[in-house]
Amino acid sequence: MHKHDHPHGEGGHHAHAAASGGNGKLAAALLLTLSFAAIEAVAGWWSGSLALLSDAAHMLTDSSALGLAAGAAWLARRPPSTRHSYGLVRAEVLAALLNSLVMLVLIGYIVHEAVDRLGTPREIAGDAVIGVAAIGLAVNLVVAWVLSRGEHTLNSRAALLHVLGDALGSVAAIAAGIVIVTTGWTPIDPLLSLLVAALILVSALRLLREVVHVLMEGVPLHVRLDAVGRDLAALEGVRRVHDLHVWTLSSGIVALSAHLEIRTLADWPAILAAARQTMDTRHGIRHVTLQPEVPAAAPLVRAPHRPPHP
Repeated sequence: MHKHDHPHGEGGHHAHAAASGGNGKLAAALLLTLSFAAIEAVAGWWSGSLALLSDAAHMLTDSSALGLAAGAAWLARRPPSTRHSYGLVRAEVLAALLNSLVMLVLIGYIVHEAVDRLGTPREIAGDAVIGVAAIGLAVNLVVAWVLSRGEHTLNSRAALLHVLGDALGSVAAIAAGIVIVTTGWTPIDPLLSLLVAALILVSALRLLREVVHVLMEGVPLHVRLDAVGRDLAALEGVRRVHDLHVWTLSSGIVALSAHLEIRTLADWPAILAAARQTMDTRHGIRHVTLQPEVPAAAPLVRAPHRPPHP
């Protein structure tokens, strides 16, 4: 077995940190969103507007997304244990994954309903749509402002994506209501719903790609693995670098592990300090685990005995 220098000892250090106010902002956003979701759902059903019903569906999924995000943020602050040595920081990533998938399901529902209504137009109360959607837009903007002032993690970004998508839905509902009131052309309602669904789909797929990249232990997008390897190999006393790995534990927590081949163990304290400082200042990597390796000296080999010639 090899002896590793771990972050708890001389080989590195943990960077488990979370914003204490993040959970409170998510909870406040949850209360604002949930308080209006039921009102908008009833108004959408009464007025017959798909844009308003879609916006209400967004509000309801926003509530679940914000609740999930708040729970994940609380779990992420739990200390490490014997069962989870890194703590539960990945809970935020899992919450972002679930929220992204929920958004895709919601988009599918909106598209299905919009296509159905294009074939069978329905009467829509445009005045009610405009009034309720305008209030919904104000609520969404307040919630987005609250979330934008918190910590920008994958988890909070997923929750913010829900809210911004909901705000787009409110804008679409207002526009549909104005067109219906002024012209009576009801197909504008499902058409604008399809436009909003397309805009949300782009952002949802982008976030989903980032989340999957984290779960697959991919190198963070802002880190160049070749540059990290060169910087480690360039340290005084380092002969070679191998088994280099860089991955994301959670938003803002990047980890690194590598084997450094050095000339002598006497140089290790200085090399370790230099490596930690270089990784922090140049690449923003603070969770560093390094293993020193000293090449074994060539063993003495006894040559076969040959008697002297007479």
